[in-house]
Amino acid sequence: MVDVPLGRETISIELPSCAVTTAVPEGGDEIDVGAQARGEMADPLGRPLAERVTPDDQVAIVVTDVTRATPDDILLDVLLAELDRGGVDREQVTVVIGLGLHRPMTDEEIEAALGEHADLTVNHDPDRTRTVGTVEDCPIEIFEPVAEADLVCSTGMVEPHQYAGFSGGAKTAVIGAGGEAQIRYSHGPEMLARDGVRLGRIDHNPFRAFVDDAGDALGVDFCLNVTHGPAGITGVAAGEPRNVVESLAATAREALSVEISEEYDAVVAGIGAPKDANLYQASRAATYVVLGANNPLRDGGRVVLPARLPEGAGEGRGEQRFYDKLSAAESATALYDDLRSGYEPGTQRAFVLARALREHDVWVTNSGCPDLVEDCLLSASDRVAEAIDPDSDVLVVPDALNTLLV
Repeated sequence: MVDVPLGRETISIELPSCAVTTAVPEGGDEIDVGAQARGEMADPLGRPLAERVTPDDQVAIVVTDVTRATPDDILLDVLLAELDRGGVDREQVTVVIGLGLHRPMTDEEIEAALGEHADLTVNHDPDRTRTVGTVEDCPIEIFEPVAEADLVCSTGMVEPHQYAGFSGGAKTAVIGAGGEAQIRYSHGPEMLARDGVRLGRIDHNPFRAFVDDAGDALGVDFCLNVTHGPAGITGVAAGEPRNVVESLAATAREALSVEISEEYDAVVAGIGAPKDANLYQASRAATYVVLGANNPLRDGGRVVLPARLPEGAGEGRGEQRFYDKLSAAESATALYDDLRSGYEPGTQRAFVLARALREHDVWVTNSGCPDLVEDCLLSASDRVAEAIDPDSDVLVVPDALNTLLV
């Protein structure tokens, strides 16, 4: 019996006729986020934040949305204290929820995530942007309150990311508070086909380089980021965005890597909240398995995703584009071939999922919307055991989005 997450709970998987292997990374040790963050702010990777501001500055802090389990309330406590030390009053700060093309957060969600800082907060609006520069001939469009700020900070979760290698750094502001131009360009088929754009890699990764250069164009001055593993938050870093990502990616890579030497008939990829809220986010687990550094599946093997999906495919602009493409496609191969010529932002998740589906079937179990799942070229079942053939060799990855199979 193996436990995997489902929403904010767990379910036990029993596969009595199967040979089951579990991939659990070492995970590192949980830290006191507030204490560690204050220590890192006192000795940052670059010039201290308090020395970067003047008392007249207007400051924008871009934070993560409900798709990231970042302790933004604690990080904001530390950032605001440091800005106060530099002479910047709380009223001079705007906190922007970095949505990208995800749905806006509700007032209740903002209150739960940011607590006493909720009154400073606005949702990003991708239709209300200013161009702050260009990178690779792509205009960098940024939400007006961020583009107009005298100083820009961001929080972030440095965790494995399909395209950036690891998320965090300038990406929170550039994509989270960005317009469609750079999202379309950076997530388009030409970029995603480049050598080096892959899970777990930041060096010589064109996607990561684009995001970092766009951060320079915007002027992302300072980041306070965390990383995490099965135990919880395992690291904090503050300072220059590139240095922060490099430091925390090294911490994450050591904590999250699991060496795989066998091949399997099925991989059960655990997700849990907040990523299993919708199919757009949950599908990441399948592509992390199939398109990661070491695909553990045999030819004809399948990925099984236990996911609640209370939001269905997802409610944001990007999620709806993802659903529209998948639900209208005749096959994964036809969809992949169609999207290679280009697509709207958000559809990149359909493109990458179609790429994985050309090689392996994906089953979603335990969801509240099996018909929607099957509309999207996937298979649905009520329980994990129903999605796996008897006598299979099975690899269970309880935290698939935070496990690097190498």
